[in-house]
Amino acid sequence: MLDLNSILKHIKTIYPILVESEKALTEICKEVKFLKGKDVQAIGHTCKTIYFVKTGVVRIYYFKDTIDITESFEFENAFVARAESLFTGKPSKKAIQAIEDTVLIAIDSNKLFKLFDSHPDLERLFRKIIENSYVNTVSRIESLQFNTAEERYANLLKDHPNVLMRVPLKLIASYLGITPVSLSRIRGIK
Repeated sequence: MLDLNSILKHIKTIYPILVESEKALTEICKEVKFLKGKDVQAIGHTCKTIYFVKTGVVRIYYFKDTIDITESFEFENAFVARAESLFTGKPSKKAIQAIEDTVLIAIDSNKLFKLFDSHPDLERLFRKIIENSYVNTVSRIESLQFNTAEERYANLLKDHPNVLMRVPLKLIASYLGITPVSLSRIRGIK
């Protein structure tokens, strides 16, 4: 039996949906598991799934030349997708990878979008999820533009206090836009 309590509980914090909409949504969900280090979606994949992180941590990453760059970390109760691919139907230049053994709830986007016509509350829910994601993306860009590496590190620890126990330091450095040596220096100051 598929346990969807975590996603349903989290959805209620974003936008309450009708019982009929909950039922329709749960019918298009499935649970998928990924071992640490495995790609959930590879670079070049066309995104057709929205994921909810039930347990574990994933990251979105890409390569610039040969350098592996972490764009974001997504922990429990986060939705994750390659939005630029999901909405354009084009292959993504980014990938989603499990950083820990991870359990995700996968929502087929084509089936979800079809439900929007008969369940407007689902459309509003996912609009709010996408709005939140957009605001987080803008905040991330502004952080890289206006904050020092020390400030970005402090904000990461504030937002995710256990990140150091769950994410390798080289990925944290990549996310912060600094080298592992610079991260060691920042951590030494604290």
